[in-house]
Amino acid sequence: MKNKGLIVGLAIGGVLIIGVILLVMWGISVYNNLVAAEQNVLKQWSQVENQYQRRADLIPNLVNTVKGYANFEKEVLTQVTEARARVGQFNVTPEVLNDPQAFEKFQSVQGDLSSALSRLLAVVENYPELKANENFLQLQAQLEGTENRIAVERKRFNEAVQEYNTMIKRFPASMLAGMFGFREKQYFKAVQGAEVPPKVEF
Repeated sequence: MKNKGLIVGLAIGGVLIIGVILLVMWGISVYNNLVAAEQNVLKQWSQVENQYQRRADLIPNLVNTVKGYANFEKEVLTQVTEARARVGQFNVTPEVLNDPQAFEKFQSVQGDLSSALSRLLAVVENYPELKANENFLQLQAQLEGTENRIAVERKRFNEAVQEYNTMIKRFPASMLAGMFGFREKQYFKAVQGAEVPPKVEF
């Protein structure tokens, strides 16, 4: 009888140990998947930043090319330069992705720069000799390509964020996500007037 009780006790103990091992393995797997999804979001974020940086790097050349035309509206150039400076002052860290207000501010300063560039390129219409300038045409083409890349990278970023946010909200993974500090990331949202693309073609 004692032997039978011992065997039953060992069997229950074995089942419990196997259960704990399986639970730990599941937890490790879920945690690793969350880490991978978060790293994918950060990778896509860096791609967005790269394209915004590319645009910021093009702007001084564009402004200098346009500035060479004496009659050109200085106010428009000032707006572009100031908008670019505001973008440069905004310190972007991965924490911005967890902070809706900071992310909205980032999106706002980038939107201001897009608007200023749109105004600049619209005013260029009045200067046929500038529109024919080879340097300007090359910069315009590069800017157009960059705006397209920004749109593509923002879309990919939003897809990565959707996958990550879905993962951290699904039960039972949501328990581990909360325990280990995985927080919801912010999406790029369309800003008012975003349905009108920047005017970079003539």
